[in-house]
Amino acid sequence: MSQYIFIYGTLRPGLAPDEIARAMQSLKPVGEGSVAGMLYDLGAYPGAVVDATADSRILGTVFELPEDASALPEMDRYEGFNPENEAESLFLRVKHTVKLSDWRTIECWIYVYNLEPAGARVIADGRFS
Repeated sequence: MSQYIFIYGTLRPGLAPDEIARAMQSLKPVGEGSVAGMLYDLGAYPGAVVDATADSRILGTVFELPEDASALPEMDRYEGFNPENEAESLFLRVKHTVKLSDWRTIECWIYVYNLEPAGARVIADGRFS
């Protein structure tokens, strides 16, 4: 069964640094999508806070993971997610429903910010660039 990931920040095509580019090239694009929540500008990268009751949307792209899911551990390291120590992780990888641009929905992994974004600027249009 296929697994999907919603990418909204520095892992997006054209933004992924060399250290993670190989893993990103193994992903198959599915389409543009969004989730309800707030996107914060944390300087060199954004942080998503998913909130089903929010009026704002976080915009990104859905990708299908390779069958062997070999890219996930590389992305976890890049995102500062340690499944063995979530409390100390910068981001958490969680499953969430993403609305595609054609209105279908799909369950995806998404990296959500695991700290308080206090003082960080909200990216009002929901798109990190």
